[in-house]
Amino acid sequence: MLGFELDEQQRMIQKTAHDFAARELRPIALQCDLSETYPRDLISKGHEAGLIAFHFPEEYGGASIDDRVSWTLVREELSWGCPGLCIAMMASNLAAVPILHMGSPPQKEKYLTRLADPANPILAAMAMTEPDAGSDVSSIRTTAAKKGDSYILNGRKTFITNGGIADVTVVYCRMEGTRGMEGMTAFVVDGKPKGFSMGKKEEKMGIRASHTSELILEDVEVPAEDRLGPEGEAFLLSMHMFDESRIMVAALALGIARAALEIAVDYAGQRVQFSKSLNKFEGISFKLSDMAMRLDAARLLTWRAAWLAGQGKRMTRQSAMAKCYAAETAHWVCDQALQILGGYGYMREYLVEKLYRDSRIFRIFEGTSEIMRLIIARELYRA
Repeated sequence: MLGFELDEQQRMIQKTAHDFAARELRPIALQCDLSETYPRDLISKGHEAGLIAFHFPEEYGGASIDDRVSWTLVREELSWGCPGLCIAMMASNLAAVPILHMGSPPQKEKYLTRLADPANPILAAMAMTEPDAGSDVSSIRTTAAKKGDSYILNGRKTFITNGGIADVTVVYCRMEGTRGMEGMTAFVVDGKPKGFSMGKKEEKMGIRASHTSELILEDVEVPAEDRLGPEGEAFLLSMHMFDESRIMVAALALGIARAALEIAVDYAGQRVQFSKSLNKFEGISFKLSDMAMRLDAARLLTWRAAWLAGQGKRMTRQSAMAKCYAAETAHWVCDQALQILGGYGYMREYLVEKLYRDSRIFRIFEGTSEIMRLIIARELYRA
């Protein structure tokens, strides 16, 4: 039986996230975008509000909320406040996912409890992308070589959120002498050991409040106890992780699209030209209608994928659909909003200019739109 009503807990989580976004994110969004920074205490505030580690098991400091739809609600609301700040707040969760999926109980105790500490939460990063390994993650070149009770890591990572400023970094490597997906192994790099350094800090078009940089690994020694899972199994273990993370990226895109639609609706209702408000013109009202329809369709795709994930069902095709459609919808809605606002939309006063820039990355990261279509086509034939 289908149902589209949120339950009481979901509505409460949604309201908490929206109130936080309206109070803590939206007022500083433009300034943080301009300065390419965010206040570090924002992370602590997010933890205190229960909006970051709520899905962690209780024994590691979370609330054991396993409902994936709730996860999407939080991300949509925070992204509505500011996509860049939302990513800055949630970036540590990207690194927490492989620890949750592949980590041993001692590893989870060691790292997740520190990530969920509301008084002094650490920052985390996940380092997979490389200069020559983006969509094709199986072609990573960073190597790991066994040396006694340790591993020696060498390589270069790029476009890493929290790269170089994180307290804990999950690094994906290939075991020395292996090829393709064979041999891919993940390690937790605790702190900043010798040879582990930040390269160039990227200057981005959008989501500028979040920190993005290169990572350089030169003979970085990692204890064997910080290897996640068995050698060579990180690729297969990570595929399910990507299915879920794409749903969360779709939810971020929803927040951007909704913010842009709300601004366009308000503006069109107030702006008067030729003695009537813009929303009375058929050309404008049709734009608003199409924006609302596409946003609703994107949200339903996202909720379906999230529900399937929560049920433990295979949702590779559904998550790719949600991510691809929501990402493209966000950019299209922002473009339409900018057109409705005209010259004002091109200026920073109404935030649409910023949302437009923010939206563009969603068609690229966590799998490009082209890769999502390849996955969808592959899954059609698999079925």
